[in-house]
Amino acid sequence: MEIINYTAEGYLPGIVLDKEAGVFEMSGKACPEDPIEFYQPIFNWLDEYAENPAEKTVFNFKMTYYNTASSKVLMMIMQRLEEIADAGNDVLIRWHFPEDDEDMEEAGDDFDDMIEIEFEKVSYTE
Repeated sequence: MEIINYTAEGYLPGIVLDKEAGVFEMSGKACPEDPIEFYQPIFNWLDEYAENPAEKTVFNFKMTYYNTASSKVLMMIMQRLEEIADAGNDVLIRWHFPEDDEDMEEAGDDFDDMIEIEFEKVSYTE
């Protein structure tokens, strides 16, 4: 599979999807002008990945900010991961948040409540 590697820039998130290395990560700020256009390659990649996923998939979300449109996209990504898990695969979502950012911690709680998948919250010091 082709590797997706977007560098975080301004209000565009960093995204790494690398099946060979086992790296699945989205980080930074997410406020693209046209979220559907920006994220479509991510959806396509995940759909292809779902056909033959790795033995274990650990997807790290390390968001510092996202807008409402991107929150919907994050949920769509998590739903795709949930489908991979429902097919009998080992999937874990790790939600990283600064230890002093209650909003991002609560956002992790909200996502955790909305999906049926292994979900781990990880706080860190900035």
